[in-house]
Amino acid sequence: MILPKVRDPRFVTIRRGGTLTDADHRLLALWAASCAEHVLGLFESARPEDPRPRQAVEHARAWVCGDVRMMEARAAGGHAMGAARDLRGAARHAAYAAGQAGAVAHVAAHELGAAAYAIKAARAAAPAGESETAGRLECRWQRDQLPESIRELVLDDQRLRNDICWSVFDC
Repeated sequence: MILPKVRDPRFVTIRRGGTLTDADHRLLALWAASCAEHVLGLFESARPEDPRPRQAVEHARAWVCGDVRMMEARAAGGHAMGAARDLRGAARHAAYAAGQAGAVAHVAAHELGAAAYAIKAARAAAPAGESETAGRLECRWQRDQLPESIRELVLDDQRLRNDICWSVFDC
């Protein structure tokens, strides 16, 4: 499970009673898409004929631009997760990262799922004995991609949800 039992109002848009601005929601979606895309090759090398995870990342970005509706981005995320189901290891985690990125349009808190699954993918793809180092490097790369306006929000979210995200944010 990667979502908290109680929704953090900082990840609920203002129009729905939270404090998240639409601009920051879009930044979270773009960051999640970048995290997922960074490891997407791990899925595509295992299943080059399956476009669903890439489509989820593309739909996340298209939602930010207003080119697709939230339900389309969310559905693409679900299809990416479907692509993961019969896989194991890095390819599976990379597809789940893409699925989580697609779901950010619907629930902003999925941003951390995209990042966590990407870190798990990097760990799983690493040579024996190097998984922890690979995970820390991926985590640091992701943090370097954070826009300044959402940086503290995401870093605090990582601290709060690290334990339900497989402790991947210890970097």
